[in-house]
Amino acid sequence: MLLLDTCCLLWLAADQTKLSPAATALLAKHRGGLWVSAISAFEIGIKSRKKALELPLPPEAWYARALEFHGLREIPIDGAIAVRSTALPPHHADPCDRLIVATAERHHLTILTPDPLIRAYAEAATAW
Repeated sequence: MLLLDTCCLLWLAADQTKLSPAATALLAKHRGGLWVSAISAFEIGIKSRKKALELPLPPEAWYARALEFHGLREIPIDGAIAVRSTALPPHHADPCDRLIVATAERHHLTILTPDPLIRAYAEAATAW
């Protein structure tokens, strides 16, 4: 089962040409077992508000539609994930990405990500 990082979610929903061939194959192989962290909704909302991301719908509607259309399931952030994210090695300064790593570790998911800083974590399996 795969946990998509935020950029993979955005690319899956808006521009699949940015996905690597291996990522595209993994998405097809794991259809029905694709997850996103709730922190991705936060990241998308923040980027949209700062005008760093242009969406065809308000972020809340875009996110809900993307999850439904692609059959993605959301994992909420709980206290255990939040605390674990603070104990990870300092490979990545972005708290959202650290939460994604902690989520994958806790739920035994492989993170689909092009981000080399996320891939530096031994705590969670990654693919790209």
